[in-house]
Amino acid sequence: MFYSFPITIAAGNTVDNKVKIEMPMSAGVIHQVDILFPDTANHNIRIQVFDANFQLWPSNRAGTIRGDASVISFRDFYELRSENNTLSGVGWWEDTLTEVTIWVQIGILPRAAFARRSTLIGGGYVRESTP
Repeated sequence: MFYSFPITIAAGNTVDNKVKIEMPMSAGVIHQVDILFPDTANHNIRIQVFDANFQLWPSNRAGTIRGDASVISFRDFYELRSENNTLSGVGWWEDTLTEVTIWVQIGILPRAAFARRSTLIGGGYVRESTP
């Protein structure tokens, strides 16, 4: 499954008035995250993603993701359980007066996709194993 969430950041969304959106998804393992910045972002938009009060991305606390005409794309393997499968996206402007929409896209695989894995053993042979 692949989810896409817009975060529209208006001129009034400053560090003291951050916009926050809920991003509900199915249970599973997040395997891909893409954050799309338009060419009007000018590295002035700050984005953070949280699971409850825990900052997931970027991993350094109080850090932010920003860009301009770029896609910040990375792999992660973070499990969302059925009882807690909503992340939140937080964003704000640093120095601008226009509105822009950032897209947060998240790929999730069912946990069963990770039930079987390949293990490298001596001599370069691959053996299928289960956890």
